[in-house]
Amino acid sequence: MILAGRHSISALVAPLSVHAGGAIDRPVNFQGVLFTPGSRLESRFRFDSCHRTCRYDFFVSDSLTAGAGLTGKIRDASIRVTDGTSTAEKSNTGFVPLIHFRVSWFFAGPWGLLVEGDALAAPQGRAEDVLAAPQYRIGDTVTVKAGYRMLEGGSDNDEVYTFSMFHYALAGVIIRF
Repeated sequence: MILAGRHSISALVAPLSVHAGGAIDRPVNFQGVLFTPGSRLESRFRFDSCHRTCRYDFFVSDSLTAGAGLTGKIRDASIRVTDGTSTAEKSNTGFVPLIHFRVSWFFAGPWGLLVEGDALAAPQGRAEDVLAAPQYRIGDTVTVKAGYRMLEGGSDNDEVYTFSMFHYALAGVIIRF
């Protein structure tokens, strides 16, 4: 949503859940639960997030817009492991401040390219969430996009060591009010 001139706010809701399974060949201690060799484990990795972004477009022309801003991300994450008898889970919900960037280039009439993302690294961990997508403008207020998104990040501290990277396709609609 464009607030005034070059200022805008946006929201993104991004649920993510991955399930996996397999047998282990050595003991695994997760959250104080010991899983023995030969156990068949089922796991679920969940990383749901909600972003709110405030951006200022510092360059605006008919075909190119470039801007930067701040994103507040609330992430609700958990890792759950079970062998059918015992279950262990690590959950964490928290706020992550990120730097936002966006470049939108319409190079052939209604056809364009969008590159945008949120990223930040700190001693507590890092996060990168970046999109590259062709886009098509359907009039003055609606643009559709479909492309590639990469989500990477994690933390290394006394409580947890976890890093992950996900690549996925997405489709979306940009509506300007």
